[in-house]
Amino acid sequence: MVNTDYLLVSIIIGIACYDTGFCNFSFYLYIILIRIYCDGASRGNPGPASIGVVAYRDKEEKEIIFTISEAIGRETNNVAEWTALLFALQKCKELSEKSVTVHLDSELVVRQMQGVYKTKNPDLLKIKQKIDSFKTDFLSLEFIHVPREKNKMADKLANQALDKK
Repeated sequence: MVNTDYLLVSIIIGIACYDTGFCNFSFYLYIILIRIYCDGASRGNPGPASIGVVAYRDKEEKEIIFTISEAIGRETNNVAEWTALLFALQKCKELSEKSVTVHLDSELVVRQMQGVYKTKNPDLLKIKQKIDSFKTDFLSLEFIHVPREKNKMADKLANQALDKK
């Protein structure tokens, strides 16, 4: 688990030097970690559904990079949870973010993304496959389960989208 605000990436380039035989140069890149909180909501199951996403650049969670609050039609709660994750990662990809930790209050989605549980539902599997195709776009991508009370802003955004309907 990554516990800092930055991911240190070391790139070592070896260049043959005729004087010394071999020179070793190290370049270090600091990549800022993005913290994302995702939530899906469905009133009825299935029923009117929506997603909420908030992304922060800092550990104190004061600098918001982006938010998403969007109705997604009539869906199950599980589809809403997965769709929130999909939209969040699509936005990170658009913004060329490279190191992301995703916090979800759906333990099922987290365990499925970690490979602990299999995703068998065909609708969810389609979404998971899209998400899996994004994995190579990130240097670091981590999924963390959080209790509902730590996911309040994403929950609020999801409910705001439902209330607008």
